Amino acid sequence: MFDTLSKFLADEYSEDISSWLVGKPIKLTELKPKELSLEPIRADSVVLLKSRRLILHAEFQTDPDDQIGFRMADYSLRIYRKFPNRRLVQVVVYLRETNSQQVYKTDFQVNRLRNEFDVIRLWEQSTEQFLQRPGLLPYAALTRTSNRAATLREVAQRIEALEDGQEKSNLAAASGVLAALSLDKEVIKRILRRDIMQQSPLYQEWQQEAELRGRQEGQLEARRSLALKMLQENYPLEAIARLTELSIEQLEQIRQN
Repeated sequence: MFDTLSKFLADEYSEDISSWLVGKPIKLTELKPKELSLEPIRADSVVLLKSRRLILHAEFQTDPDDQIGFRMADYSLRIYRKFPNRRLVQVVVYLRETNSQQVYKTDFQVNRLRNEFDVIRLWEQSTEQFLQRPGLLPYAALTRTSNRAATLREVAQRIEALEDGQEKSNLAAASGVLAALSLDKEVIKRILRRDIMQQSPLYQEWQQEAELRGRQEGQLEARRSLALKMLQENYPLEAIARLTELSIEQLEQIRQN
């Protein structure tokens, strides 16, 4: 869901996003990874935008990733090969607060190769700037605030003041999805109008993904329950693995527990 959400905000509000990540509002258009002959390494969200003079490569991470430095260097070289005369801005945005030292890493070094990139830890960012532009409102509740619920209420009020109904529903849905990284879902439901969010394709996709995850988790739990019964009956691990589609390592863990 964060892939869809971040790309939507970057596409619809490129000037808002660039004012935050680049330092000035620039109209940007999407740069697709296939234009770089590159299939992205699995990541939470990769945003590639371009103008005539600049390339913005931003990665939005919910949690630390020990591959982030390599990935930024890989993109940097591929972007240089395709656009050698354009300025490159690379930013990693961490969404969820953590004590991991990984979120302070700003470069990648191997042999004599060195690539540097900017890092933004949302929980250290001033809230006010995120309340000034519509495209940044969904991130506001994750910034440096003493009361995230109160900040989300401020976001809801600013969204409500917008004139376009579709824009309201999309920004409300985006704000709800991101706020779930730091606030209880019941709190979010009390603050953001569900009837507005439900009109957004973003919200509908979020709900579908949540339902799919729920079904997958239910199926996994059922397979684990069957595996446990078969382990208690002393069935061979290989037979249990075939029937439940669980790995031998997973079955060993179930047996230990």
